[in-house]
This record gives sequence, structure tokens and C-alpha cells, in this order.
Amino acid sequence: MTEPLVLPETAPAADRDRLADIRSGPILFARFAFPPNRLGLCGPETNGVLPQRVRAGLPDDGELRHIAEGFEGAYPYLRLIAAANDRADPLDRAVVEAYWLGNGLLRSVRPGARYDDLETRFRDRTARTEWPWLADKAGSPSVVHHSFHVLEILPRVGLIRGGLPPDLPRVLERCLVRPGRVVALGPAEVEVSLPPLELADGRLRLGEPRVERLSIAGPDGFGDVLLPGDDVAVHWDRVCGVLVPAEAERLLAVTQANLAVANQTI
Repeated sequence: MTEPLVLPETAPAADRDRLADIRSGPILFARFAFPPNRLGLCGPETNGVLPQRVRAGLPDDGELRHIAEGFEGAYPYLRLIAAANDRADPLDRAVVEAYWLGNGLLRSVRPGARYDDLETRFRDRTARTEWPWLADKAGSPSVVHHSFHVLEILPRVGLIRGGLPPDLPRVLERCLVRPGRVVALGPAEVEVSLPPLELADGRLRLGEPRVERLSIAGPDGFGDVLLPGDDVAVHWDRVCGVLVPAEAERLLAVTQANLAVANQTI
């Protein structure tokens, strides 16, 4: 039996101070939502607005709020987490952090609410033989972190915009938000040590980190100042932002926990 994940609610205050400029809920959401959006995989057509708004750095950006509501994959999870924690705003910073990075708010999402969300959004898109397996995940030790959607929904339902991709393992890897470490920098690229998603002995796992080269320049960049040794989050081949060590540890822990549950029915 996989033990329930124990997570602190959020990063220590001293650590959050370092990242205060990106810690508004709407900006944090935009950072993680933009990589799939730029590929046309999720969310409304934004014409490059998301990185522009991130660079503008407005702490409560009305335009970002409106755009976020159009993300048919991620935004309902934010509503689910917010409602379970009596928070009126789905773009509350801690709610957004819970979904993309993992924190203690995830523990409050009860099985009944999870089941209702799965049934409403995904039952009609799930094969009849697969639905019982997915429905059972509502009462499992997994949590409604982004990795749950990647590991449990995507293989059964496919991408939000389309069906099952032909190279599913590679798509799962790119869709996961993975913690990495900056090892080298260039004028337009960054080299990041990242754990790959591997299939070994019929089980998915995060393997030993390997270096990947990612673009950080141009109009799609967030304008971050990165340094060798920085912990970062990577989603669909883009650096979403710098993480403090506690956030990197939580992201890895919640992903590993959801992997363990997913492997029970792979």
C-alpha cells in the first residue's frame, strides 16, 4: 500500500522572499501553463500574451485571470483544490502552487469531490473498460497535482486537444513538470540536469538525471536571470522558473508518489 503523501502547505517565508516577483497566483499559473499553450495543447489562443504578462510582473493581472479560466485542463483542478480548502480564488497563490508544485492543500481534496470531477470531465472520454480503473483513483493515495493528470488521465483519455499521441512515453515525460538543476548557460539556451521518465520492468520511474538543452531566449522567454546551480521547474521543454530547494523537493516527492499509484494499474 502506498502511504499518503505528507507535504507542508507552502515554502518557508524566507525562501518565498527570493521569488516574490513571480509568486502572485496568476503569474505563477501563466509560467507553468504557457509551455503547452504555445504548442496549442491547452488553453485559449493567446498570441504570446502570457510571457509578456509574466515579464510585466503585475501581482494581480486581470488579463491573466481571464486567460487562465480558458485552460480546460488545469483550471478545473484549481477550482477543486480551492473549494476543498475554503478559498474563494482558484488563482490564490497557494492553490496554484499546490497544483503545479505540490503542497499541503492537496490533502484536503476528498475522494468524493475527486470522483465527481473525474466523472464530469472524463468519463465520456474514457473507454468503458478503463473507466473503473480511473474512477478508483479518486480514493487512492494519489493527489490532484499536475502529475496525476499526466500519469492517470493522459494515457487513458489522450491530450486535451486530441487523442492518444503516437509516442506516449516521450509525451508523458515532456508533460510532467520536472525539477532540474541548471548546469550551464549560453546567450539563448540553458543546460539543465533533469530526471528522464523511464519504463523499466513494466513500471514508470524517474531515472538518473541527464543534461538537456532548453531555449530561454526570444519573445517566449520570461526574462529570468538564471545561475548555475539554480533549481528550476521544466514543463514541455521550457524553464518555468527558479525553485527554492524546498519546492524542488516537494515537486519530486509528489511526482514520485503519484508515479507509485499509477504503476499499480499501468
